[in-house]
Amino acid sequence: MTNILLTGSSRGIGAATFAALDASGANVIGQATTATASAIAADFADPAAPRLLWDEALDRLVGRVDVLINNAGVFEANPIAHADEQWVAQWKRTMRVNLTASAELCRFAVLHWQERKSGGRIINIASRAAYRGDSPEHWHYAAAKAGMVAMTKSIARGYAAEGILAFAVCPGFTMTGMAEDYLASRDGDRLLADIPLGRVAQAEEVAEVTRFLALDAPPSMTGAVLDVNGASYVR
Repeated sequence: MTNILLTGSSRGIGAATFAALDASGANVIGQATTATASAIAADFADPAAPRLLWDEALDRLVGRVDVLINNAGVFEANPIAHADEQWVAQWKRTMRVNLTASAELCRFAVLHWQERKSGGRIINIASRAAYRGDSPEHWHYAAAKAGMVAMTKSIARGYAAEGILAFAVCPGFTMTGMAEDYLASRDGDRLLADIPLGRVAQAEEVAEVTRFLALDAPPSMTGAVLDVNGASYVR
């Protein structure tokens, strides 16, 4: 059975991914800011959280993680009109939660697999913002997701010979629990007009791509970045 650590598992893409992996027979441990029956509590705004999460996940999974999926993240506005200290603090928070915590978990995973000489898989959930940018209030979000893509490619190139594979998924706007409010705040008709498919992605669609990468993707795909955005951004 494949042992998987999935961050951000309590809602949206993470909850759909947990369900897809569980249905496929994987043994999944989740992460959320509040503990649940299937998720370890870890707040990535706390620099100590990644190590505590990794150690507890290893304990629950009897010393073996086969797949790491970094999905946890925040999407918080940071207008440039904010006071200097507030703007920098928000930038640091988004980088810490969206990129640095993921980088630390990737490091722990690579070291774990090197020690075991077992190989493993990393899937990083990034965003189309990594390539096309985001709103004027979300420089930090786009920069963090671009960093995640670059990190994924670096891991893929650096450790493929050891059987350590890395993939990234770049969703566009995805239907989640707060989608209706988000659409209204961003002029939903205009947002949808920017998506040639004519609708936003479903969380289950992103989850299925992630499930494939975690369990079925051939090793030669390592380093791949898969877009799930209805052709709203093509590379």
